[in-house]
Amino acid sequence: MQKKVTIYDLAKMLNVSPATVSRSLNDHHSISKKTKERILLAANEAGYRTNKFAANLSKQKSNTIGVVVPKLNSYFMSTVLSGIEKAANDEGYNLIISQSLESEKKEKLNTKTLYDSGVDALMVSLAYETSNYEHFDTFTKKEIPLLFFDRVFTLPNCPTILIDNKLAGFQATEHLISQGCKNLLHISGNLQRNEYAERLQGFKDAMVKNGIPFRTSNLLETDLDPQKIDEVLKHIKKSKNKVDGIFLANDTMAVECIKELKKIGIKIPEEIKIVGFNNDPISEIISPALTTIDYPGYKLGVLAGQSIISHLNGTINLESAGSIILKHKLIIRESTENKLN
Repeated sequence: MQKKVTIYDLAKMLNVSPATVSRSLNDHHSISKKTKERILLAANEAGYRTNKFAANLSKQKSNTIGVVVPKLNSYFMSTVLSGIEKAANDEGYNLIISQSLESEKKEKLNTKTLYDSGVDALMVSLAYETSNYEHFDTFTKKEIPLLFFDRVFTLPNCPTILIDNKLAGFQATEHLISQGCKNLLHISGNLQRNEYAERLQGFKDAMVKNGIPFRTSNLLETDLDPQKIDEVLKHIKKSKNKVDGIFLANDTMAVECIKELKKIGIKIPEEIKIVGFNNDPISEIISPALTTIDYPGYKLGVLAGQSIISHLNGTINLESAGSIILKHKLIIRESTENKLN
């Protein structure tokens, strides 16, 4: 591998001091325009690259924020990351993004790598498997800002940003009931995570409010993998009471459910009404179009990014912020509409 060019190499090449090279590269006012141009030209020709971490050591700041997410291949998470990146770029910060792939072990490794990289702050959406949170102690003990979003856990002085998942689950379920559904099924994600547990609680609360008893058969906990839609179909087929309304914890699984139910001759929404979650673009493409909860991922990302950067810049104190709750919205489409004969 070719040796990296340093300011000392450039100084030797140009017969100037390393300090002159450094000041020229940083556009210091004490260096003449002619000298700056000469040094910048030589640096470009030699393939010199600025080491931003080293350049910021004296400031004890890297201008870099670490982000750990469960997966990068979901539409929702990509919109969140777009929002974070927008906020970071606007303020001159860079992002280092890593994915845990739903593994606690990988999440721990990622957080250590980001800490060792000298990030100024860390933003995390937790993995399915995470049940121990000691790997965040390094950040809290060193008072490095730590913020959880979407999949969150409450730690002292660590703010969280999400929607009211319990209310969203309640609204989704009550909508199904208002459309005449009595035999309901909730397809949940891993109930160890806050958002899925809260959506289930909202589902239960709506049933209780409307005088419908909750039974174990009303819930199917899954990993929301569309490849495993067969277990959902089996559950529906073996239900004692014919399922007439399904609330699924994300749109990807809901769309797969519509496709597979239609294949076996079940009419949507005449026989089974379906509500998803997130308002992914796919929810409008499927036929019938999917009723869903709009989770404003991009807005969440922008707010999360702006919040952590404002804290770093000293304009707000995130440690006293607690939970920041964004507004969601029930979007009603054809998958739950009552059709006239």
